[in-house]
Amino acid sequence: MFKSGITLAYLSLIVSLAGCSANSNLFAPWTRVVITSNGAVGDGKTLNTQLIQKSIDQMYAAGGGTVAIPKGVFLSGAIFLKPGVRLELQKDAVLKGTTNISDYPISMTRIEGHFQPWLPALVNADHCDHLRISGPGTLDGSGQPFWAEFRSRVRANRATTNLDVKRPRLMFIRDCADVRITGLHFKDSAFWNLHLYRCNHVTIDGIDIHEPPGAPSTDGVDVDSCQYVTVSNSTIANSDDCIALKGSKGPLAMDDKDSPPDEHIHVVGCTITQGPVIVTCGSEATIVRDVLIEHCTIAAGQGTRNLSLLRLKLRPDTPQAYSDITVRDITLNGGGNLIAVAPWTQYFDLQGHKPPTSSVHDVTFSDIHGTCASFGSIRGNPGDTIERITFENIDVKVNNPRPQLSTVRDLVINNVKINGKEYTAPAAQTATTRRSN
Repeated sequence: MFKSGITLAYLSLIVSLAGCSANSNLFAPWTRVVITSNGAVGDGKTLNTQLIQKSIDQMYAAGGGTVAIPKGVFLSGAIFLKPGVRLELQKDAVLKGTTNISDYPISMTRIEGHFQPWLPALVNADHCDHLRISGPGTLDGSGQPFWAEFRSRVRANRATTNLDVKRPRLMFIRDCADVRITGLHFKDSAFWNLHLYRCNHVTIDGIDIHEPPGAPSTDGVDVDSCQYVTVSNSTIANSDDCIALKGSKGPLAMDDKDSPPDEHIHVVGCTITQGPVIVTCGSEATIVRDVLIEHCTIAAGQGTRNLSLLRLKLRPDTPQAYSDITVRDITLNGGGNLIAVAPWTQYFDLQGHKPPTSSVHDVTFSDIHGTCASFGSIRGNPGDTIERITFENIDVKVNNPRPQLSTVRDLVINNVKINGKEYTAPAAQTATTRRSN
């Protein structure tokens, strides 16, 4: 192991003599720089963007290592991680996003199912395999002025869209394999909190996301065209989708090679204290399959009063296929409903094409108990196919005891109790409803 006093210049010389490339990451476990050693000031006022980026660039040049943010409030614009460089926010460390929009240089980026010139996030990583970002410090997006501007624009023009008001995300990670994000606190993001695009084998564990009620467009975790993603042991309190599975949109979305399916997604052991839904498919998404949501708790309180366990947004302008989704072992403490499947007509555009059709199949809810507002409802756009939906081993108390499941083919109801009474779907709801023994 290297002595702690070794200089970066000496380390670089060793790497060079060893015949290793500058980004070989050979010495990553033993190499660390604290941003204050490069002059960063944690007073909450000094802009530290260039000094933090300098630390990242030094670690990359040295073959990789950890950039540590110590106790303090470090104001920064967008920073860009590089291969082999880990980011660690230590106890009581805050990386706080500046509210000056010029500190987020506009470039082509992935946003809402496509690429366009827009803002980067506060923390960015592109093609950084084996990426590690850890807490227990905090990413603070300084969201209040961005939210206020968006609300003002909406009041002036109800047709205002999310992208009409530029607001930085807290973290954007794209085209990375083997990613671990652990122990971080996310707060007051101006827009989405954590956006993953075209990543695989991602573990998000023990994070905390907190947004005040009414903060617009503050999704918790956006999983965009990714595979093998696990979100575990995390707490989310926000005002938009807690976890959103995203992709492309539009009549030709299935031909979009930039948007592979979301698949092999696992949400486990999470607690939701505020938000409209645990997991949403959409609003831009094409193929989503093999999703498991389990061992989660919906906390009691006004923030979860209208929350759904699963929401499937069916766009009338996009062919979509949602399949093999399981929701099991969930405790409800006043959440809104189990399932919400419905057309999503916000900003849709057929672009001169005929309306496409979508399919939802093989969705299972099991081992769910507690109190909620209603069981939920399922309906699609004309021509959509919704089939093989199963509810089993469910015991809930609800205000509205009549599920709306009329468009489901092959609906399975097994050991379902609503307000203490066994529920069997009326035959009139669907021609293929059956009760499984």
